[in-house]
Amino acid sequence: MMNETKVSMIALSVDDREVLVPAGTTILDACKAAGVRIPTLCHLEGVCSNSSCGVCVVEVDGAKSLLRSCIQPAAAGMKVHSSGARVMRARRTVVELLLANHPDDCLSCLRNGTCELQSIAELMGVRRKAFPRTKKQGKLDAIGWGVVRDNDKCILCGRCVAVCKELQSVSAIDFAGRGIRSRIAPFLDKPLSESSCVSCGQCTVVCPTGALTERDETDEVFAAINDPSLTVIVQTAPAIRASLGEALGMPPGSLVTGQMAAALRRLGFDKVFDTQFSADLTIMEEGSELLSRLANKGTLPMITSCSPGWINFIETFYPELLPHLSTCKSPQQMFGSLAKSWWAQKMGVDPAKLVVVSIMPCTAKKVEAKRPEMRGAWEWWKDKGRSDAPFFDVDFALTTRELARMVRRAGIDFEALANEAFDDPLGASTGAATIFAATGGGMEAALRTAYEIATGKPLPSLELEVVRGFDGIREASLDVGGTQLRVAVAHTLKNARAILDDIVAGTSPYAFVEVMSCPGGCLGGGGQPVAPDWKKREKRRSAIYTEDRGLELRKSHENPAIQALYTEFLKKPLGHESHLLLHTHYASRTV
Repeated sequence: MMNETKVSMIALSVDDREVLVPAGTTILDACKAAGVRIPTLCHLEGVCSNSSCGVCVVEVDGAKSLLRSCIQPAAAGMKVHSSGARVMRARRTVVELLLANHPDDCLSCLRNGTCELQSIAELMGVRRKAFPRTKKQGKLDAIGWGVVRDNDKCILCGRCVAVCKELQSVSAIDFAGRGIRSRIAPFLDKPLSESSCVSCGQCTVVCPTGALTERDETDEVFAAINDPSLTVIVQTAPAIRASLGEALGMPPGSLVTGQMAAALRRLGFDKVFDTQFSADLTIMEEGSELLSRLANKGTLPMITSCSPGWINFIETFYPELLPHLSTCKSPQQMFGSLAKSWWAQKMGVDPAKLVVVSIMPCTAKKVEAKRPEMRGAWEWWKDKGRSDAPFFDVDFALTTRELARMVRRAGIDFEALANEAFDDPLGASTGAATIFAATGGGMEAALRTAYEIATGKPLPSLELEVVRGFDGIREASLDVGGTQLRVAVAHTLKNARAILDDIVAGTSPYAFVEVMSCPGGCLGGGGQPVAPDWKKREKRRSAIYTEDRGLELRKSHENPAIQALYTEFLKKPLGHESHLLLHTHYASRTV
């Protein structure tokens, strides 16, 4: 008989109500178990709990001072008082001190309505500034395309430092200075864009204020939509359909694919397309590339290249491993390249007057769109004799949060919208493209197609549970025509680092590796709704796989629009046009 681990339980009282919790539980969690919500600012479950803010204090019988509940373990017989006069006075004072150096620009701040400091100030009944400013005004860091840093709004909670170091192993920012000069900053106070920051945006998701946000481009997109001389089209990433509703106040995991398409048309976009079309195209190119490397003894393992934060990471920290990257552009960039070449030619649209907008769950997509090599369509037209000034394949990459702001700003009653379909042909996709949103989804989609191309037979089961889930690193072995293909899936850059270290050491057993920068994949991207927790990510993941199972076509190579694209234009995967428009190269990134 297997021995079952027994959990030792302890009893204590919270506001004179007895509660039973496992030994080692913090007072904060004990209060939660008792139905008492303790406000916090620095604490975020699974990310950070450094007791720096002091908002979570409680009173405990026998203790001379108030205790910070986020780090103090509960003890048997302890008597906790969560809302006495002393506690409430201390919390209010802490908030007033934080507000002393905080700017009064709530009305124009991107985090207005989702700011945790704003919410706790309201909770504490703070209506005015009680203390004078003691710090010089911080300098705005808005040089880079992805993340904007406003240290004037920083409350030194340390969440961004923790997520950058512990989750992503990048350590682009840290505490600097002492006393009144304490601040969060990159090395030598450089701008983020000149640091080792990979623009993954996880800091923007966990920041409780507006100190770290995405670069907002909604005004520029509205201006383009309202310019009659421009044709403005939009593409939406797979993860958006499972998170946009949440950003607009609907329950987490709400699947809003059809309502999203309807909202985008009401915003004024000329065509509403789906990045899932080019996700299917990515599978055709990437799967063919993998089979080519296997057959021709190419560089293995081949590693996916769809996550731009991950690309920035390997270019920065492991440039010697760049030959392992797939040469495929991401689905966002494949779409832009095709839209401004094949589609523009097909529709008689001037590519220089065509604006491509992406809706992405990611801040790094903004940076990716501005990479100098992401001008495939311009190169294609130049090859055909046109002499336009250089233009990018994708003009604007908006986050889920930015689209939500646009919908609210336009006065659209999102929940009341009837479902609408995407436009053809760049709106057709399969279930394989849908699951790109989740960690392991790109791997599963690739194997659905690569297995069938290699063996001439479909996979015995399309549900590859072994590569699904939120474990940091997952691996599987698949028999492909008599060859055992070992694959691995990793999400977060800390887990990616473990796989890369094995490759450097020459001990990696894999032929194919999928890496996603963010926890849970794009579902947990840096442009998604703020204040993350795994329960929300799980609900988003469930919505994505539900859509996959409900679709008639679930394999990328079965997409008739993709088949027509190859017949009419590309001819074959890895062909001349594909290499020109859909593939790219990567280089060492110096910081």
